[in-house]
Amino acid sequence: MAIPFSRPLALSQGDPAGIGPDITLMAWLRRRELGLPPFFLIGDPDVLALRARQLNLAVSIREIDKTGEVTSLFADALPVMSVPAGIEVVAGEPHAATAKGTIAAIEKAVSLVISGEALAVVTNPIAKAVLYEAGFRFPGHTEFLADLAARAIGRPVTPVMMLSGPKLRAIPVTIHIPIREVPQALTDELLLETCRIAHEDLRQRFGIDAPRLAVAGLNPHAGESGMIGTEDEDVIRPTIQRLRDEGIDAIGPLPADTMFHDEARARYDVAICMYHDQALIPAKALGFDDSVNVTLGLPFVRTSPDHGTAFGIAGKGLAREQSLVAALKLAAQLGRTLESRR
Repeated sequence: MAIPFSRPLALSQGDPAGIGPDITLMAWLRRRELGLPPFFLIGDPDVLALRARQLNLAVSIREIDKTGEVTSLFADALPVMSVPAGIEVVAGEPHAATAKGTIAAIEKAVSLVISGEALAVVTNPIAKAVLYEAGFRFPGHTEFLADLAARAIGRPVTPVMMLSGPKLRAIPVTIHIPIREVPQALTDELLLETCRIAHEDLRQRFGIDAPRLAVAGLNPHAGESGMIGTEDEDVIRPTIQRLRDEGIDAIGPLPADTMFHDEARARYDVAICMYHDQALIPAKALGFDDSVNVTLGLPFVRTSPDHGTAFGIAGKGLAREQSLVAALKLAAQLGRTLESRR
């Protein structure tokens, strides 16, 4: 018999013109079939109701004021904590006027988890360009969540982005920066801290007693002993030795082009990659529909679908909810693991 959840998951709407409303509705409709944990949406109930009509989905939407109402409502209605979008939203047509509501929904989700009213944060996709137009100053979701966490707990937080799928977990050490800036940003301190956080969170949240970290090289062939760039020998290899001296099972630097086939992946629990696409291309190629974006290093659990807003298919019945379903399930699993350790 399944153990009932003590607290629901807080799901932010993301950009209301994107597919966040679509996949939220579709996930809720499959709640019984898939055994989904109770969740509530933080967003505009009118946007959700309009999208349900456009998609011809029979979803009962119930506004709530407190998270304590979610468990009793979830079986029969999709609970929504109202945050107005700001304008009348048209599916597929993003607008900067919705940025305030998008940001407020994320802030509300974090505050509810920090206060203990929600188990974990799950975020629907945002469109950074829309938020930038409205003055958003963070490179992305991950950095914004880290800032919210730091303000809540009163100390700096280092966020680590991980794509987690059934075939691969992958972490980019540098994230939303141009390729030309990666070598300068890739310091031994950053790599060391990223690997330490990955090791600890895989132990504490994923239940892997002795995580195995495979660390990619930056350059082709991991630098070919310094012949194709020096970063692998000057930064990555010494840092791996420091990790091993600390008792962390880390190997590398490994040539990235041979790290992701079936036999290679069997030798490690997470791939530590040096830049965004080095991690996300194999992660999405191996599990586009069922991989989850997990932010490690936060004082709470946060997951997200691994895709974007997909404005081109919003409201057209073409979106797939699998990644959101996976994000909800993983958030519940990680949240309950943390809950059991407290």
